[in-house]
Amino acid sequence: MAEQKKLVLILARQFASNLATPMGITDEQGRLVYFNEAAESIIGSTLAEAGPLSFDEWSARAAPRTPEGELLPSGRRPTAIALNERRAAHERVKVTGLDGVEREIAVTAFPLFASVDEFVGMVAIFWSS
Repeated sequence: MAEQKKLVLILARQFASNLATPMGITDEQGRLVYFNEAAESIIGSTLAEAGPLSFDEWSARAAPRTPEGELLPSGRRPTAIALNERRAAHERVKVTGLDGVEREIAVTAFPLFASVDEFVGMVAIFWSS
């Protein structure tokens, strides 16, 4: 099963690398394993510069907020929902990039499964709103 998990993440990364739509991928623990070149302008960094980040690290750095500026509760964060509840979610949020610049984005996140009951990670697709 470990090979199947690895394959799903490899295929997701390959898919993301060929998109002009910003996309990020985490493993089942929420560690950021990849984001494509299109995501760099929103994340405010290249993948090489960002390095490996845990869910808590990248979530704290991004500090997701409502469009009005209030801290977005974890239960409303699409990435947290996809990771913790294993379902898709969408929200408009303000985030702070790794470059310190605040951006308003829309994000849709969904879980990745290797089989019906084998969760392997999460994909987030986002764009400036």
